[in-house]
Amino acid sequence: MTDATPRTYPQGVPSWIDLRTPDPDAAEAFYGGLFGWSFEERLPPGVPGSYRIASVDGREVGAVASSGDPARWQTYVAVDDADAVAARVVALGGAASAPEDAGAGGAAGRSVDCVDPRGAAFGLWQARARLGSQHINAPGGWVFSDLRATEPDAALAFYADLFGWLVSDMQEGPGAMLRLPGYGDHLAATSDPSIRERQVGAPEGFADVIGALDRLDAGHDDWHVAFSCADRDAAATRVEELGGRVTGTWEGYWTRAAEVEDAQGAPFRLTQFVPRG
Repeated sequence: MTDATPRTYPQGVPSWIDLRTPDPDAAEAFYGGLFGWSFEERLPPGVPGSYRIASVDGREVGAVASSGDPARWQTYVAVDDADAVAARVVALGGAASAPEDAGAGGAAGRSVDCVDPRGAAFGLWQARARLGSQHINAPGGWVFSDLRATEPDAALAFYADLFGWLVSDMQEGPGAMLRLPGYGDHLAATSDPSIRERQVGAPEGFADVIGALDRLDAGHDDWHVAFSCADRDAAATRVEELGGRVTGTWEGYWTRAAEVEDAQGAPFRLTQFVPRG
């Protein structure tokens, strides 16, 4: 295995993101200007709407999708069988749309839009040709998606039953780390064979981290995406230059972060990796 080995995602790991937006052209200008993303339309000519894959140096980050709703980022969790997991979502008190194939003949994968019992929207992604995000944990790449909840323990109960997630003792910024046991072993055996050596000294279970569980003081539960940047302050300034808004900043043990909104109001996070010590 080499650095060119595609990244794959076992069931229960967030694997893909897309921006649902009423103005894909404006979104392309904003994120292209902020992160240097390139875009490729994947819907055939004549098909209404747009689904544009965003990439850095040929590695897919996520997508920009046309929508009649207010702009927001959607996070998808990898599953082996979208239909079976969608049924399980409903059985646990959530809601799920009818599963749909993506790409010609379903070649890309199969997806489901879901809402958890507390109202947070997320998706399921059964990968075929589109394995999931490939440009991650590097400037312009996706880092994590965090579940933000006014009652974190109640929110986690659903996902623990659905995917087997656990809460770690590790903290970063406003929340605790979520982990899926065995994810680090999967990475070591596939796309990241040196992960154990690289993370020597890290807390136990660090390689299994798949996101975070953040406490909200007010508002409604949601999923919040974070992107890596080389310089938090410079990136935050660029957000404002492109018509977006900075709503706050914070310092964690591993990161300097800024909470921002794009020019259409979709919230996300900028994170600069700056480990202490």
